[in-house]
Amino acid sequence: MEPQNTSTVTEFHLLGFQNLQKFQTLLFAIFLIICCLTVMGNVVIITVVSQDQKLQLPMYTFLKHLSFLEIWYTSTIVPLLLANLLSWGQVISFTACMAQLYFFVFFGATECFLLAMMAYDRYLAICSPLHYSYLMSSEICTKLVGISWLTGVGTGFLPSLMISKLDFCGPNHINHFFCDLPPLMQLSCSSIYITELAIFILSIAVLCICFFLTLVSYVFIVSSILKIPSAFGQMKTFSTCGSHLAVVTIYYGTMISMYVRPNVHLSPEINKIISVFYTVVTPLLNPVIYSLRNKDFKEAVRKFMRRKCGVYGVRVKGSVFIR
Repeated sequence: MEPQNTSTVTEFHLLGFQNLQKFQTLLFAIFLIICCLTVMGNVVIITVVSQDQKLQLPMYTFLKHLSFLEIWYTSTIVPLLLANLLSWGQVISFTACMAQLYFFVFFGATECFLLAMMAYDRYLAICSPLHYSYLMSSEICTKLVGISWLTGVGTGFLPSLMISKLDFCGPNHINHFFCDLPPLMQLSCSSIYITELAIFILSIAVLCICFFLTLVSYVFIVSSILKIPSAFGQMKTFSTCGSHLAVVTIYYGTMISMYVRPNVHLSPEINKIISVFYTVVTPLLNPVIYSLRNKDFKEAVRKFMRRKCGVYGVRVKGSVFIR
């Protein structure tokens, strides 16, 4: 017998920020600027880390993969958000919606694992400096990065598969700016108990465990910092770790508040505001905080700019001479 697809909805209408129609142009400009800065900043980080021999260390390998991830993470959400703001609503096919949901979960989960690995790397570097090169060799670093990506790939399958199997009989208006889990489950006309329970357990497994491991790493880091005799050294290290922890807390805090909570539906507008933080803001803040607070990376950027400007200057002089 041929399987029957009971879903009558073939496309969804993303409502976006229709309640803020007076500010659509302003929001478009803000999100466009953030998107451009995110992509350009992460491209710079990937380029500098790839070309500078002094940055061929596990810490910068993690940073390079995080930057690569943030480019695709932003590309999954923000372009559709910008199109939505221009047209005051965007139609997306059922297949495209499920694809966006998969890549959103995939990249989000991978980022959680990468942030946990980066915190573990900093824990080893600060708390076990004598054994760091052995415990975090390039081979181990590559394996940890691979595990993060592969685990993220697998994590994205379950939610998108379970959501795609639900029945959608109408209405097809998603009161959000992308295909997210809560608004999609609210639109289903079939029972969502098993789907909601499975996604809840998966969210706890990924978000809470990664956040807990990250916090534990920073607790040990802070305890080691307190043993530094120099007050200046303590303040400098605290400043860097505090920035890292602040961005990590924003990311995990907003994600946990959205996906790990009792079956209580917040207003759609609050959900949108929360979602903006982990889909638009943190992709810009993460690489900036992890790179611009680092002295070696800033020096590598200066060298890179001097080298590029020098090459450009030679070309200009040559063209003038030929004239």
